[in-house]
Amino acid sequence: MTNCPRCRHENPPEAKFCLECGARLTAACSNCGSPVSASAKFCSECGQATASVTAAHRFDSPQTYTPKHLAERILTSKSALEGERKQVTVLFADLKGSMELLADRDPEEARRLLDPILELMMEAVHHYEGTVNQVMGDGIEALRRLRAEPATRGSWP
Repeated sequence: MTNCPRCRHENPPEAKFCLECGARLTAACSNCGSPVSASAKFCSECGQATASVTAAHRFDSPQTYTPKHLAERILTSKSALEGERKQVTVLFADLKGSMELLADRDPEEARRLLDPILELMMEAVHHYEGTVNQVMGDGIEALRRLRAEPATRGSWP
């Protein structure tokens, strides 16, 4: 029997889609198109890393998730190279109730649920020209330089 990654329904081994919710039970290799199981880390035909391996490293360092235009601005500023003290706003944001949501889920399935949410959080930070300093499980730590006007508690822009 094969458990559905979305609804956990038990399906017969030959099923390609869940009989309960219709979710795809097998994935295809992005390189050669051969079928790969949801738990596979590499394709058995060509050795290509599956999405679960590449997704796991997406948030490892700021270089992998900082937009190029922000990274270039940071690296080309004179103060970034020489060092300068700045007043910044620090934002900590996490997903409320994630422990209850993810308690009974497989780690790869939990990542598939969390990653789009983390990406939306990071897009919001980058929209206001902030930088994500750290990704921690179900949340982020972000920094943004203070503007001339004083910040009020709970405000990001």
